Amino acid sequence: MSIVLYLPNDSAAISVGADDVAKEILAQAKNTGLDIKLLRNGSRGMFWLEPLLEVVTKAGRIGFGPVSPEEVGGIVDALAKENFENADHAKFLGLVEEIPYLKNQQRITFKRVGIIEPLNLEDYQKHGGLEGLKKALTLGSEKIVEEVLTSGLRGRGGAGFPAGIKWKTVAAQTAKQKYICCNADEGDSGTFADRMLMEGDPFCLLEGMIIAAIATGANKGLIYVRSEYPASIKTLKNAINILEKSNWLGPDIDGSGHGFEIEVRRGAGSYVCGEESAMLESLEGKRGQVKVKPPIPAISGLFGKPTLVNNVLTLASVPMILADGAKAYRALGRDKSHGTQAFQLAGNIKHGGLVELAFGVSLRELIEDFGEGTKSEKPFKCAQLGGPLGAYVNEEMLDLSMDYEALAKGGAMLGHGGIVVFDEQTDMAKMARFAFEFCAIESCGKCTPCRIGSVRGYETMDKLIAGENVDQNLELIEDLCAILEESSLCAMGGLTPLPVRSAIKLFPKDFGLEG
Repeated sequence: MSIVLYLPNDSAAISVGADDVAKEILAQAKNTGLDIKLLRNGSRGMFWLEPLLEVVTKAGRIGFGPVSPEEVGGIVDALAKENFENADHAKFLGLVEEIPYLKNQQRITFKRVGIIEPLNLEDYQKHGGLEGLKKALTLGSEKIVEEVLTSGLRGRGGAGFPAGIKWKTVAAQTAKQKYICCNADEGDSGTFADRMLMEGDPFCLLEGMIIAAIATGANKGLIYVRSEYPASIKTLKNAINILEKSNWLGPDIDGSGHGFEIEVRRGAGSYVCGEESAMLESLEGKRGQVKVKPPIPAISGLFGKPTLVNNVLTLASVPMILADGAKAYRALGRDKSHGTQAFQLAGNIKHGGLVELAFGVSLRELIEDFGEGTKSEKPFKCAQLGGPLGAYVNEEMLDLSMDYEALAKGGAMLGHGGIVVFDEQTDMAKMARFAFEFCAIESCGKCTPCRIGSVRGYETMDKLIAGENVDQNLELIEDLCAILEESSLCAMGGLTPLPVRSAIKLFPKDFGLEG
């Protein structure tokens, strides 16, 4: 009897020893003579259980985790028994799909991640892959764009701009050369969803880009991947080669007459390159600096040509929209926030990982029900939403609905869906200082408010933390925040005041003020 095992090849799993576990499994199989087939998949996103070993049974996949190389022998011994589906092992988890963290999600974009072999095209198609593209090839440009518009899909990169409007604008341009640029420069703290998808289901992203090309008339695609993601770069390049050999990429996609090619580019290591115009500058071989708009990239983007810029999760949402219909996608979520969001739990949290749910889930549900509170088990103090330039929210704000409108009304932002948790020991004055310092380090230097204001900001915060002229320095901090917010060229400087102001407002005692 052949025993089929799945073990993640995801960077997060590898960082905690997945490759060592894989070597031990193969060694144990050789020593015991068991017929074991080890397959590598993406991560399920339950990082506290990595490396997560899954075993295929008639009832479904059962799991063991987190598994160390030293524990592999005991697991293999358990698998050698007839009724291993109920293995007597300390790391036995039962049916993986029944683990509440996973069972209570609404996996749409990530429905295949952790289930399929990332570079197995046949496996991808068995689980619904390419259905969206096949449908797109029968619809034509206008109807594809209309589907994206009707779905209500908004950019998942942070700005939340309606994706369909961008698509329609690019499609309306008459230039012979158009580009699709995927922004995979995932740089926000506490975010890893783009990486998980690129490593765990790369064909999904590529399928979304091909559909976008058919819709807009683009013939060249580029994926700008941050340099810290070498595994993502390697996986995407291999996936592109596989699609080219299968005729789903190239001069004549599946005999349709549509031609499209995709190239992977390594990012330049700048946080600012997450902004679309800076990314395009970097792709042209220039220093990654923000450009003044207009013109917008949809009209004059890469090398002055019409360019559609979307991030990974935006493009990866498109195949499902085409396959199942725009109305099915639009039915998920609330208000003007349609579909699902990949929330990423990080920081001081017991069960960190990825949670995909429809917009409208509360922050409390994510942190307390899925995350199970702080890892330190000390009382929760706050969480930062939307990356290093996002606002802090305290205990009283945990019932906020996680959607664009509700968060904006509450003075926060969704960003890329990152949620970083802090406990009561966190000094918020130091966190506010970090916001200024981060801005100073990552500023592209093009505009004075960001370049100089951020430096003056952390210098003033140092004086405030030392207890020098607290009232006067707080007043100066507010002046600097006003200048950064109103005068910066892009969101790098414009959003820096958000974490600073929210920290002062919610935790005045940390700044030497009376609460």
